[in-house]
Amino acid sequence: MTERERYDVIVIGGGHAGCEAALASARLGAKTLMATISMDNIGFMPCNPSVGGPAKGHLVREVDALGGQMGIAADRAAIQSRVLNRGKGPAVQALRVQADKSLYQRLMKQTVEEQAGLDVKQLMIDEILLENGAAAGVLAESGEVFAAAAVVVATGTYLRSRIIYGSVNYAGGPNGMRSARRLSACFRKLDLKVMRFKSGTPARVDKNSLDFSRMQIQPGDGEPRAFSFLGKPSPREQAPCWLTYTNERTHRTIKDNLSRAGVYNGLVEGVGPRYCPSIEAKIIRFADRDRHQLFIEPEGLLTNEMYVQGMSTSLPADVQLAFLRTIPGLEKVKMMRPGYAIDYDCLDPLQFKSSLEHKEISGLFSAGQSNGTSGYEEAAAQGIVAGINAARKTRGQEPFVLARSEAYIGVLIDDLVTKGTEEPYRMMTSRAEYRLLLQHDNADLRLTEKGRALGLVDDRRYERFCAKRSAIERTLEILRQRRIAPAEENNRFLLSLGSAPVSSGLSLAELLKRPEIYYKDLKDFFQLADLAAEEAGQVETRIKYADYIEKQRLQVERNARLEDKKLPPDIDYHALKEITMEAREKLARIKPSSIGQAARISGVSPADVNILLIWLKTRAKGDAIV
Repeated sequence: MTERERYDVIVIGGGHAGCEAALASARLGAKTLMATISMDNIGFMPCNPSVGGPAKGHLVREVDALGGQMGIAADRAAIQSRVLNRGKGPAVQALRVQADKSLYQRLMKQTVEEQAGLDVKQLMIDEILLENGAAAGVLAESGEVFAAAAVVVATGTYLRSRIIYGSVNYAGGPNGMRSARRLSACFRKLDLKVMRFKSGTPARVDKNSLDFSRMQIQPGDGEPRAFSFLGKPSPREQAPCWLTYTNERTHRTIKDNLSRAGVYNGLVEGVGPRYCPSIEAKIIRFADRDRHQLFIEPEGLLTNEMYVQGMSTSLPADVQLAFLRTIPGLEKVKMMRPGYAIDYDCLDPLQFKSSLEHKEISGLFSAGQSNGTSGYEEAAAQGIVAGINAARKTRGQEPFVLARSEAYIGVLIDDLVTKGTEEPYRMMTSRAEYRLLLQHDNADLRLTEKGRALGLVDDRRYERFCAKRSAIERTLEILRQRRIAPAEENNRFLLSLGSAPVSSGLSLAELLKRPEIYYKDLKDFFQLADLAAEEAGQVETRIKYADYIEKQRLQVERNARLEDKKLPPDIDYHALKEITMEAREKLARIKPSSIGQAARISGVSPADVNILLIWLKTRAKGDAIV
């Protein structure tokens, strides 16, 4: 073994988690190495050609607000942009874009290559090296040793991975990449708990073989929105997606061949994602459904490949072609790449702290699909946190941790390290109990100050943020202070909006609270300041939902008291006989950092929490409870 070079932080993996981790670490001044199996796969999207959607879009905007890269790259690579759930409340609205996969990858590759303080190398990492129980570097397949005080595992789905469809079964990762087998064996040697999960992808089909007249067009929004709070998406023509459906013939073809599917013939070992099931699982799980929707999505502007969203499968290639040709618009389809399942190892996230550092191995961090999640956005969100904390670790600084009330990133990581997961974890708005506070368009208002304090938010971004925040606060104050009289002109205006006339004076804020009135209506009539769409949206939300927002804030304050009650890491939970056996076992395994985290562990009851509170009080007095 030959030691080549010393770094502060080494990131293993060049996917969405790896890119954000490496960029964050380097931008914070840590000398960083990103080791990737292939330089050609940096920032690659192995599955769907999209970024965002409900909860996932929230994560992207939070990464951006902290100074991350995914939102910027997605905006520049966007070929279609849509805000989803427009008809619902602001808490669940979210941006989703179709991205040109090739362009996104090139942009991210260029960004990491040009980042000061970051070296990018094509290396297969075989081992993580320890010294005195702490991360000390990595050993590459080439025999080279790279030393570092912190190592971030961001290996995606490549750990002992296998590609499976029908009877096809070979070691490999997405896009024809190699499988990282020795690193997975190293984890077992280090007594890390490893789980086996499954993901999958649908076929890619030839655009020229499709009949779009038999499908429903799904256009983008007229005015594309951006993920990044820095600006607008690149101006280009919006590429449409297309909607079609499976039918009884499709289902019959699949049912007749279920025994040939990798998921059902015994070749697939791992547990698949509940909320993104294969088409085989859909047919069985939802047997009463006579059709399932499919979205035909372009993979880019310079390719004929189209992605069949909603049809992940592990059936043989001949069966895939057969069932695709039963679908309206795909009767003459040509399949360019078959769909497949991928089996892979990942680390049990219960082994990690809220900082994403391992509880026993100092300096070892984990992020992304190798940490039990699914999705590009979940990976990027963990990646930026792991990169921040790896860099801070090398400087002896306190870890950066986001609370559940502060960000979807906080919810994601807390769920992983507190509750664990038995399947690839997917972020959803329903997982966030404070989601009215965590809207996708206020991520900058929540997190930019934090990114600035860390050192990730530059002057340009911070100046834009301050201008936006000032505009919103100034407008809110004007609306609360300015009052109108029940004049005939004013009432005529209100009636034109379908709103009731006023009989006594009231503020413009009270008017805006009415559901049928929007800021643009008041702006034109009362000559208020011009605001950007998201600024106006924030003004409306904070006025219309003020009572609900205040209730959530009070709830956050109450729960924060439990978060402030810290639990020492050396508690012997097995000695607390008043706590149930299940609670003792789980508390001892997870080692929660606070009473609040302990209360969120499945199997820990309110009575158990009360015992812990009593224990803390008696400990503070110098007594003991057994």
